[in-house]
Amino acid sequence: MGHREDLLEGAKRCLLEKGFVRTTARDIVKESGTNLASIGYHYGSKDKLLAEAYVSLVEGLSDDFTPAMGTAGDTDAGSVDRFQEVWSNIIATMRQPGSLWRLSMEIVAMGDQLPTVRDHLAQAQREAGRGLVPLFLGGREEDVPEGDIDTVGQFYNTLMTGLICQYVFDPTTAPTADQLAEGLRRVIGASALQSATPGAERS
Repeated sequence: MGHREDLLEGAKRCLLEKGFVRTTARDIVKESGTNLASIGYHYGSKDKLLAEAYVSLVEGLSDDFTPAMGTAGDTDAGSVDRFQEVWSNIIATMRQPGSLWRLSMEIVAMGDQLPTVRDHLAQAQREAGRGLVPLFLGGREEDVPEGDIDTVGQFYNTLMTGLICQYVFDPTTAPTADQLAEGLRRVIGASALQSATPGAERS
C-alpha cells in the first residue's frame, strides 16, 4: 500500500480506539508508519482524513445489512418482512462490542469542535440514503431516482440515526427489529383505514 492507503487504515484503527476528538495527527502517523506531511498532501487535513476513515468503516459494514438470499430476497423487496430483516441485520451491528456507531454520536455531541468532520459526513448522508433504498426496496443503487434519495433515503437515514442514538444511550431499552416492523404495520393499517373511511379527508 502507498501512504494514502496506509494513512486511511491507520486512521480507522485510531478512530476505533480513541474516537474523533482524542485522535491526533501524530497518533495516525505512528499507527500508519507515515509522516505528518503525508496527511496534508493526501487528505488536506487530519479531520478530512478521519471523516473518510469513518465512511470507509461504515461501508465495510454494509454487506452485513443485506438480507440473505432465500429468506427475504428480491421477491420480498418493499415488504414489511424485508423491512424487519434489514433492520435486524443493522441492529446486530449496533450490538457488537465496541460498535463503531458510537462514533456517530460523538459527531452529534461534539460537532462544533469537529466542523470539518461534521460537514464531510453531512454531505455523505445523501449517498448513504442512496445505498439504503435498494436494501429495503430492491433494485440497484445506481438506479435509485434522485427524488427517492431525498425522500425515501432520508426516511431510512432518519430511522438509522434515531436507532444509533437509542442503542448508544441504552441498548436494553432500544427497539428491536420486530418492534419496528410491528410499528410500521400499525402505521400502514391506520393509513389504510383512514383512506377507506367514507368522507375522510386527506390533510
